[in-house]
This record gives sequence, C-alpha cells and structure tokens, in this order.
Amino acid sequence: MQLISLSFFDLALAALAVLALAATTFAMRLGIARTLLIAALRTTAQLALVGLVLEAVFAQRQLVWIALMALVMLLLAGREAAARQKRPFIGGYGFAAGTASMFLSSFVTAVATLVIVIRVEPWYTPQYAIPLLGMLLGNTMTGIALAMDRLTQEVWRGAAVIETRLALGASATEAVAEMRRDAMRAGMIPMLNAMAAAGIISLPGMMTGQMLAGSPPWEAVKYQILIMFLIATGTGFGTLLAVSVGARRLFDDRHRLRLDRLRPI
Repeated sequence: MQLISLSFFDLALAALAVLALAATTFAMRLGIARTLLIAALRTTAQLALVGLVLEAVFAQRQLVWIALMALVMLLLAGREAAARQKRPFIGGYGFAAGTASMFLSSFVTAVATLVIVIRVEPWYTPQYAIPLLGMLLGNTMTGIALAMDRLTQEVWRGAAVIETRLALGASATEAVAEMRRDAMRAGMIPMLNAMAAAGIISLPGMMTGQMLAGSPPWEAVKYQILIMFLIATGTGFGTLLAVSVGARRLFDDRHRLRLDRLRPI
C-alpha cells in the first residue's frame, strides 16, 4: 500500500476544525478558547521543529547526535514531570529524582530492546531508537508525575497521622508505607488502563500510524504488543523508583518528617 502524503491544505482543513471548537467554547464562555488556540500553535511549532531536527538526525545517523537528542528529551521530560506536581520538592530534587528514574527505567529498557529484541544494526539507528525512547519517556513521565504528586499531597494532608505513627515507634518507611503504595498505584493506573483498553476500546497510536503508513495489520499488532510491554516495564519501574526516592527525601536521618522540603501552595 502506498503512503498517502498530506498537503499543507489538508492540515489547514484540520486546523479549521480546531478553530471551530475554539469559537464554540468562547461562545459558551468556558474560558478555554485562548488556551486551546495557544496549545494548537504550540503543537504545530513543536512538531514542525521536531520534524526538522529528525530529518537532520536521520540523515546523519551518528551516535553523538542521537545521544544529544536523547539527552534533551530526557531533561525536558524530567522538567515536565516536576512541573506537574502541586507540591514539588524545594530545589532541584524533584527534577533530579524524576530524571534519574526515567533514565534508569526508560533508557535501559530502550537500549535492551534495540540490542536484544529488535536487533537493529547499528543499535542506535534513529528510525527505531528515537521513536521508541520517545514513547517510553512520555509514558514514564506521566506515571512519575502522577505518582510523585499523589505522594507529596498525601503526606502533606496526612502529616498528623504520620507524626503519630512515628511517635508510637514506627520507622519512616512504616509510617508512610500506605501512602507510598497508593502513590505507586496512582502512577501506574494510566498504563494499566491503556493496556486493558488496547485493541478493544482503542487502537494505540503506534499501531494506527504503522497501518496508515502501509504496514500489514499483523506486523503493526506485533510491534504494538512489544511497545505496550515496554511501556509497562519502563513506567512501572520508573514510578516505583521515583516514589521510593521521593518518600525517603520526606524524612531525615533521624526519621523525622520534613515537610519543609516541600514547596507550599
């Protein structure tokens, strides 16, 4: 099947639909018309820029440029994960914890998949490496952001309960164990929902894109199963690691609760 190329006129038609939605929300006084238009402009600019960068990276096929782009993606994902928290850690600890967790989960998972499962030569071929890493980072970022936000909010609200447990002789790990488990579950819920709905309620993005590009449906299905398993692995381990590190930061060496390490609203 031949790939059908889209023209700028085709994209303009889709943009008109977004403009119609913005006009409708403005007429209904929902207060999101401006936000919607800005989001549409950002999407266009960001994807256009990424397209130009990927064209250059795909043409060069050099490890140094691929590694540089992967590093930028990682740092931006870490920043977004920290920015989405209502009560982030003071200083750069939240950014560092999220970035390190994503590196240890998403990067290791991506490299192992390229070397062991897909076995592409060379393993850093940008056609495979960059999309795979992007999908892993995006989903892991969401899981970590949700989990860390849940953890810090629960600890802030339940400070009195934690202090009571500590006074009764519980360790820091025991005092916050229930809240930590809830945070871990919250971070993995989107991934679990996506896995449960895949193929029945929704067709995942990678599978849809491959079929639109002309790949046989069964080949697209195999790749999508692989991606879903990788996302589950990266998101799961990244979330577990980030919450464990974040929970440890909320206490000092004497097992005292340190809410002063969280930024107040």
